[in-house]
Amino acid sequence: MIEQIRDAETKTRIARRILEALPDWFGIEESREKYISDSAGRSFFAAKEAGEYVGFLCLKETGDATVELAVMGILKEYHRRGLGKALFEEAKKAAVRAGYSFMQVKTVQMGVYDDYDITNRFYRSLGFREFEVIRELWDENNPCQIYVMAL
Repeated sequence: MIEQIRDAETKTRIARRILEALPDWFGIEESREKYISDSAGRSFFAAKEAGEYVGFLCLKETGDATVELAVMGILKEYHRRGLGKALFEEAKKAAVRAGYSFMQVKTVQMGVYDDYDITNRFYRSLGFREFEVIRELWDENNPCQIYVMAL
């Protein structure tokens, strides 16, 4: 079940629980804390299974026509069950209703880390297409792959 969460405290509680359980993707404390604090003011969608929140997705406006899938996390034991796609589909519908024309997402470039290769394949399966790689955005060990899609 996918819900849109509006309460800031609930957003940060869900984001903290999920991101702290995913150290392979969110192991840098400073970055993780920024994702958590930023989630309070963003469009926030959560996946619930058996009465517990097991995943979430946040959208961030990056321009008058563009929204970014800013952060997404699903507890590892719930991967490959369709929850990520369901979260994305709800967020995409909301972005279209809000009048956005494009969506982007950033991740580490394919071929750098196995876990991020899985993430890259997931975004591509949703319909995102490669836009560009910016090697200087994060650091030399984490080249930033930007994907885009028309809504």
